[in-house]
Amino acid sequence: MANPIKQLLGQTAVYGLSSIVGRLLNYLLVPLYTAVFANPSDYGVVSELYAWVAFLVVLLTFGMETSFFRFLQDKEDKEKVFVNSFLTVIGINVLFFAVLLFFNQNIADLMLYSEHNEYIILLGAIVCIDAVTALPLAKLRAENKAFKFAGIQLSSIGVNIILNLVFMIGLFDPARPEEGVLFILFANLFASLVKPILLYKHFLHLRFNFDKTLAKEMLWYAFPLVIAGFAGIINETLDRILLKHLLYDGTTQVSLKIAEAQVGIYSACYKLAMLVTILLQAYRYAAEPFFFAQLKNQDKNKVYSKVMNVFIAMVCLVFLVVSLNIDFFKLFIRNEAYYVGLKVVPILLLANVFLGIYYNQSIWYKLSGQTKFGAFIAIGGALLTVVLNVVFIPLYGYMASAWATLIVYACQMIASYLLGQKHYPIAYNLRKFALYLGGALLVYFIASFELFSAGIMKTFFNNTLILGYLLMVYKLEKSLFRKTA
Repeated sequence: MANPIKQLLGQTAVYGLSSIVGRLLNYLLVPLYTAVFANPSDYGVVSELYAWVAFLVVLLTFGMETSFFRFLQDKEDKEKVFVNSFLTVIGINVLFFAVLLFFNQNIADLMLYSEHNEYIILLGAIVCIDAVTALPLAKLRAENKAFKFAGIQLSSIGVNIILNLVFMIGLFDPARPEEGVLFILFANLFASLVKPILLYKHFLHLRFNFDKTLAKEMLWYAFPLVIAGFAGIINETLDRILLKHLLYDGTTQVSLKIAEAQVGIYSACYKLAMLVTILLQAYRYAAEPFFFAQLKNQDKNKVYSKVMNVFIAMVCLVFLVVSLNIDFFKLFIRNEAYYVGLKVVPILLLANVFLGIYYNQSIWYKLSGQTKFGAFIAIGGALLTVVLNVVFIPLYGYMASAWATLIVYACQMIASYLLGQKHYPIAYNLRKFALYLGGALLVYFIASFELFSAGIMKTFFNNTLILGYLLMVYKLEKSLFRKTA
């Protein structure tokens, strides 16, 4: 019998080809943007616009990916499950884009982009294309066509990278920063169009066999996930939106530029903390169908527990690699004007570790069908995010946003664990949890004493500590990778 942990890690590696490699390629855009946008306020505009993208993608996919995976396990007509979820997403996006075309100027006014309503239209087109193609891509994941999935994603990412390089290096005039924002949006739009082109068969062969009863069941299952996802995005991205609107005094253009600069600095440094999120995204692509496939496995809870052990060790390792080598990773930001914000990176890295653990735990309410608890946890986190940011941003700026992120994700992780043990118990190994997380924090604090000044000795010492942590994990987990009978 194949080792399920090795199977999951293998699929994660393939999905990671599109996610990790793609995100690393997108990392090329961080030095590009921070170099061409001399003023952080201009990069702040781009960052805020893409913060809104995260909200819209959750709304416009409406939880149909997870709903598709869940109903695929119970329904005999697999194609009908796909058709219903696909048509639902198409209908939602057609309605959304129609509304956007009528009210784009009003939306631009509210977002303080009154002179650039074209930003709103382009952004809407991008998110609609991405949302509509999410279901055909989910079908590829369900059919274990990981390489085809990765190929499509990488093709889209490649087009985005190439067009950004052409537009921003060859055509962009730094004296007109608003032109750079448009170039970035157009590059993203053309890259998004690559996905429906490569998935054209799913559109051409789409049967309009809509089952209202099935659609209602799927929507009912998905609705709490949408609430949870939307609230989760509040936790992840609302800080960049609130930074601008809470720091802007509403009077002068200078005040607006200062507020946007804070967004730009925070967002650029946030990118360095995204390596944990990159790993998490690759893992989630493989984990969700994998976890549902274990439903009929009598030892499924043991599998979930072992997966959690490996997962915590992996994300803690990324936390250490980035935070203890920040002098190297900061070079991705090509403008020293942004370096003032580097102190948020370890805080945000640890926050994303907690987020990853929470996502891994969340399988309990998806498997049991009690998705309402996911909504409750996410809503609670969203409310806490809003309160902490609104109260403390005017006092501490983006540092308040970083600490708020850490506090909220820690609270969600704890709440999910306690609720899960009550409603769908999984015997996680808390000793290993404490050992891996505590060990990572201990290594970080030892390194923070600055026993060596910046240079080769400091790098060698820090990475020796990381190697020691890695050897500890290997010794404790190596039995998982032995062949099973």
